[in-house]
Amino acid sequence: MTGERDVVVIGAGSAGLSAAKELERLGISTTVIEGSHRIGGRAYSEELLPGTWFDLGCAWLTDGDANPFAGIADRLGIALGRATWDAYNKPENHRFIRNGKRLGGDDHAACRRYYTDSYAAITAACGNGADAAISEVIDLESPCAPPFIESIATGWGVDVDGVSCADNVSSVGALGYPVPRGYGNLVAAWGADVPVTLNARAERIDWSGAGVVVETPKGTVKARRALLTVSAGMLASGEIAFGPGLPDWKLEAIAGLPMGTENKMGIAFDKDVFGPDGRGYHSVWSDDGTSAKVDVNGMGFNAVSVFTGGRHAVWLEKQGPQACRDFAVDRIAEVFGNGIRKHVLRAITTAWNSEPWTRGSWACALPGQAHQREHLARAIEDRLFFAGEATQVGGQGTCDGAYRSGVRAAREIAAALKRSS
Repeated sequence: MTGERDVVVIGAGSAGLSAAKELERLGISTTVIEGSHRIGGRAYSEELLPGTWFDLGCAWLTDGDANPFAGIADRLGIALGRATWDAYNKPENHRFIRNGKRLGGDDHAACRRYYTDSYAAITAACGNGADAAISEVIDLESPCAPPFIESIATGWGVDVDGVSCADNVSSVGALGYPVPRGYGNLVAAWGADVPVTLNARAERIDWSGAGVVVETPKGTVKARRALLTVSAGMLASGEIAFGPGLPDWKLEAIAGLPMGTENKMGIAFDKDVFGPDGRGYHSVWSDDGTSAKVDVNGMGFNAVSVFTGGRHAVWLEKQGPQACRDFAVDRIAEVFGNGIRKHVLRAITTAWNSEPWTRGSWACALPGQAHQREHLARAIEDRLFFAGEATQVGGQGTCDGAYRSGVRAAREIAAALKRSS
């Protein structure tokens, strides 16, 4: 990697790839480096079984056709689950399973009301610029609280006492479409035309001179500007050295946006064990404190995704893949009965808390720190620029949010280069 470029893009996830494409469109020379052995970042698909795909990271195109990846999928000829997605949005398809028994009638309606009332309380807590932890504004003693608390933990990767009401309110968006053949595969296909140097993690970024110098195991990259699209977890880890160090206001932004952990387990079956009305979203909990989110057959396969988040996700991850598999199968059995156990073929489990290239699933603003997303997005002296889902207000935690942040940062860089010319 020799010769000075206009921009070095650090990270080849959705943000880095969209930035590289936009910079190329603008005629700006770019080098993209990636620490991992692949592109895509937190968009990554694996086969549970031949032809049955499981996304370890993002799996749904939020906001449907408004999502830029919807148009990208159409152009690439990659099918989306437009015909089946609404199974997860109809209120009647959100099932509540308590102690192995499905709630119906008044009990189901009470849980739905609890969700409505809780979201209203979270929104109200943001009035006049105020902020609080979600745990401070919802009724934690309600019998309907456990599934909602789990939904926050899986949605943010952080338990309710650590989630900012303001951050939660700004992130609203429709569930959108599933990608039956893998969202990660979609991102990889879209990004395949971007030249990326893999296994080239940024070890040190020297921005003491007129430009930037990035040291990697594969050599040194010199550029006029640098765009960092790594996760907030990587920025906080200290694995990338900066010379000089980052200013205090940037360090405070990073500290205010710690990574949450949502882990999911994909379980494949040798037959349809769910029945004709099994597809949908199940909130499963027991009075012993166990809870999970169970998404059934969302991609049209005989497969289930089981989610857990927050402290429990971190704890379970540390127990290892077998414990994660057993937890998932136990939760599915609570919904469909113990007979499903003999039909399990294979499991894939994630471990995002210990994932070395992200250190978590996505950034979650601490209570009172939602404003730090805007500070994380701010450039430093027109030389170090930042993108990624953590820099988004609206779209945070999503692949399309990361995409949009990359385009935004590329245009900011183009403007900065023009100012200095």
